[in-house]
Amino acid sequence: MQDSIAERGKELEEAFFRKLNEKLLEQLKATKEKNLNRAGISKLTGITSEEILDQLVTLKWTPSTVAAFGLLPVVEVAWADGAVDEREKKAVLQAAHQTGVTAVGLDIITAWLNEQPPASLFTLWQKYQHAVTERMSAEDRALMKSEMLGRARAVAEASGGILGMGNKVSKAEAEVLKKIEDAFSV
Repeated sequence: MQDSIAERGKELEEAFFRKLNEKLLEQLKATKEKNLNRAGISKLTGITSEEILDQLVTLKWTPSTVAAFGLLPVVEVAWADGAVDEREKKAVLQAAHQTGVTAVGLDIITAWLNEQPPASLFTLWQKYQHAVTERMSAEDRALMKSEMLGRARAVAEASGGILGMGNKVSKAEAEVLKKIEDAFSV
């Protein structure tokens, strides 16, 4: 009887330490993956701000999906009037294809088109964009700004105003365009 109790105690102890080891290995693996993602995003974007990199990694962004994050402003313009219509959706997806967003990135953008991203995500994009562009030459920054605003304006103009007449860009869309433009200031 004493031997079976001792054996059972040893089995429980081994099971406890096996689970503890598994948990520690999972934590180590997650930390390694976070660090790889942080390093990959940093290498891809040139961002060195630990705060921004940590926020991106916490949101589960990886080097292969960060391109979708770069198109968040285009989605913001689509949502500026409170809803995304089919023409705006088509313009956003066209912008994604033009920039070479991966299939996973397209899934993210499609989800954003179906459910408006939180405002905090756009705030993070503004910080992200500032961090990306602060290391660029004035010429490269101007080119990137022009391309982004061109894509965003195409989305804003996609609906064509009321019944296709009048100003093609609403006041709300113009405000988002201004915020995008401001993100490129250093």
